[in-house]
Amino acid sequence: MALLAGCASVRPSAEAAAPLATVAQPAEATAADRAAAAWWAQFGDPLLPGLVEEALRANPQVTSAQAALRQARALRDLAASGLYPNVGASASAGRNRARNVSSNQFQAGFDAAWEPDLFGRTRAGVEAAEADVAASRLSLADVQVSLAAEVAVDLITLRGLQARLALAQANLASQQETFQIAQWRLQAGLATSLEAEQARAAAEQTQAQIPALQLSMAQFASALAVLTGRPPALPRLNQVAPIPVAPEGLAQSLPTDTLRQRPDVRAAETRVRAALARVTQADAARYPTFRLSGSLGLSALTLGSLTGPGTVVSSLLAGLSLPVFDAGAIDAQVRAQQAAAQQSAASLQAVALNALKEVEDALVELRSSRERQATLGRAAEAAANAALLATQQYGSGLVDFQTVLQTQRTQLALQDNLAAAQADAAIAHVRLYKALGGGWQPDGAPAAP
Repeated sequence: MALLAGCASVRPSAEAAAPLATVAQPAEATAADRAAAAWWAQFGDPLLPGLVEEALRANPQVTSAQAALRQARALRDLAASGLYPNVGASASAGRNRARNVSSNQFQAGFDAAWEPDLFGRTRAGVEAAEADVAASRLSLADVQVSLAAEVAVDLITLRGLQARLALAQANLASQQETFQIAQWRLQAGLATSLEAEQARAAAEQTQAQIPALQLSMAQFASALAVLTGRPPALPRLNQVAPIPVAPEGLAQSLPTDTLRQRPDVRAAETRVRAALARVTQADAARYPTFRLSGSLGLSALTLGSLTGPGTVVSSLLAGLSLPVFDAGAIDAQVRAQQAAAQQSAASLQAVALNALKEVEDALVELRSSRERQATLGRAAEAAANAALLATQQYGSGLVDFQTVLQTQRTQLALQDNLAAAQADAAIAHVRLYKALGGGWQPDGAPAAP
């Protein structure tokens, strides 16, 4: 036994195989962590918090991830049961007949068996199952993060479409007034039919944009309903509200320790731990296994004498088994688990690098969308002033109709682009929150406000 113990291999180090593992360790939650856990409440939209909560509760993807977590916990309990003895109860009754002689046999008792985990094989399996539970829990959190971001993006897009629809309707009313002025000037002999037809064409062109915007609004409303686990019909989504705006500085208050905060990175780290534990479990198959079993019961020829003296039957058995020749099966299993551990470590590194890329992309998108929104805001304000002046001067005969037509087209285009840019800026905030791992509650953190 001393020689066998000396042959035991050193357990692989999680830190050596996964250099990023220490970065993803849980830490004490800060105020930024708690704010990030429910970032959607900071946008000020009356429907967004309720829609996110409904989606996190009823979306089929969340339900599936919750079922996977329950399965992992059950498998963990199954693996842990191997550390304890198995005890069973049995009872039997039989009748034998030979050479016209009959006899009865009645038995009742308990059986017990236990396999001591001397070389840590079962404990390694339990550790791997524990890591699988943690990975399933973090996978559920990753689904929640993605789902909350998707709900927010769809609602912000819907709000942007509502704003663009309102702008199109307002511009249509203005163009119809211009068309009326052109008709009056035509009747007075101050304008030609060309101007009147151009005014009517501009109004009809704007009118044609409205059904397309309404179609997109209906599609995003249906997508939001499905995300919340409902059929594609939510009447409250027809309520018009401004485009959500994230408070200034909210994104900067989110945790900067992305590798610790993101659930997908932490899930990849726990999968490395599970793979290393399975290497240990496979390596422990080289060593002997011990098994202790015993039984204690009663045996008698009649049921009434089963509790009498001399009916107690007991046994105790100890066994030892040791693999001698398996044609390299154990070595192959160890190599396979080692390769799986290397794959998990490489996957962790890829997930971490992708997390950093997503954060960098989201920051660049946020900065660009803010600059574009500011520029378009100034341009839209100037275009609105120019369109108003051109309409007034056209009514007085000071400018030709081409000037009015061009200023109105520019105003509509810039206002439409500004509404889209406002929605893009809010969506860029959402993507930054998602990239930073916002939208779930880290272990041990207090409940978010």
